[in-house]
Amino acid sequence: QVQLVESGGGLVQAGGSLRLSCAASGRSFRTYAMGWFRQAPGKEREFVAAISWSGGSTCYTDSVTGRFTISRDNAKNTVYLQMNSLKPEDTAVYYCAADKYGAARRISTEYEHWGQGTQVTVSS
Repeated sequence: QVQLVESGGGLVQAGGSLRLSCAASGRSFRTYAMGWFRQAPGKEREFVAAISWSGGSTCYTDSVTGRFTISRDNAKNTVYLQMNSLKPEDTAVYYCAADKYGAARRISTEYEHWGQGTQVTVSS
């Protein structure tokens, strides 16, 4: 079983940066792929970024490519999402998720474990 706790959200002006962290419990963390998803008010949850168990493979949704970077530190059981050049449309609750399959994937239903989310608000 993997439990996930996100942190690092907050209020930032457009053009600013935030780094989200997701701390995982459980010895099997290093075998899991990790993903970040977000959900804005009135919208469905959408994929943001994912990283494979080794960190060797990553993928991003088009709207964040070049601005966001996902990374992981298996020694610390933590995955990060560095968000730069933030835009008001990035405002959402951000969730991290774990997938025991191990490969970076974009579909939310393929992730077995989810955190509670952290709010990111970008003001214009």
